[in-house]
Amino acid sequence: MKFGWPKIFSNFSRDLAIDLGTANSLVYLKGKGIIFSEPSVVAVNQKTGKILAVGREAERMVGRTPSHIVADYPLVDGVISDFEATEQMLKYFIEKVYEGKFILGPRIRIVVGVPCGITEVEKKAVIDAAKNAGASEVYLIEEPMAAAIGARLTVQDAGGNFVVDIGGGTCEVVVISLGGIVISKSLKNAGNKFDSDIINYCQNEYKLLIGKRTAERAKIGIGSAMPLNTKIEKRDMPIRGRNLVSGLPEEIVLTEEDVRKAMEKSVRQIVDAIKEVIEQTPPELVADIMNKGIHLSGGGALLRGLDSLVARETKMPVKIIDDPLTAVARGAGIVLENLDKLKEVLLDTDTLEPPK
Repeated sequence: MKFGWPKIFSNFSRDLAIDLGTANSLVYLKGKGIIFSEPSVVAVNQKTGKILAVGREAERMVGRTPSHIVADYPLVDGVISDFEATEQMLKYFIEKVYEGKFILGPRIRIVVGVPCGITEVEKKAVIDAAKNAGASEVYLIEEPMAAAIGARLTVQDAGGNFVVDIGGGTCEVVVISLGGIVISKSLKNAGNKFDSDIINYCQNEYKLLIGKRTAERAKIGIGSAMPLNTKIEKRDMPIRGRNLVSGLPEEIVLTEEDVRKAMEKSVRQIVDAIKEVIEQTPPELVADIMNKGIHLSGGGALLRGLDSLVARETKMPVKIIDDPLTAVARGAGIVLENLDKLKEVLLDTDTLEPPK
């Protein structure tokens, strides 16, 4: 990888770090920090092929569009499923950074967070989409590595760091040492799977069809990984949907226990994956992890009681990274600010680009 570029452009640079998430994307501007977060949604008119809206405006259209307009997420499980829509989304992010500004011949370097273990084809898709959107140089970093850097863990030292990054599309469990990932395991059980679990539970138990956004509100509002303090009054939430038997609108009261039961299997799979990675970790690194603890990042880390459940099952201290929703973007931003010092944590993409 080449990191040098003409000094004449340095004053005009608008380098970005992007956490390109399945559910939400965050953008970090060099020298300023995280400047905005938008849902990873694109609305397309299928008759004309025209992009109608991106981000928050497109999210408002989800489930509310006529048949010829599709508002959907162009990333599935953290990787590109719709190349053109992803390219338009990245272009929208870049243009939003430049909004109201005139920059002469900007050269834009972008650091993008990607899931562990993505294929060469998927790496190239991200790089091509970013370059077609206006980037001059694109670097990739694995999301759990970025989260660890965002949490200010000493990833370049010869010591074990254990990170569980639970995003919208994937849950990634990794052990990091000497600037690299020693062991990793990736699951499709993450925030979106929790939403699907709640939708399915309502269908099976209450014969009620609800939407993704309703399920997400229930997850955030009353979701938990294990029973909480019994002295506190149990929480519930009224939710509305369509009765599958009568076909008419109906409102039910969903309890905290309902939501926990709905997500129980998916949560168990995450805990089992953490235990499996611990079993595969070399003893010296396990000793480091017992001292430093397991670090949880991503929106899934905010599920009530998840840290306590993991601590109980692994017999290790568990910490939720400060502001876990922004950890990947902050870490990618730190790498962007210190490319020369932290280049070893980036994925090698030299073989994906033709020789110059």
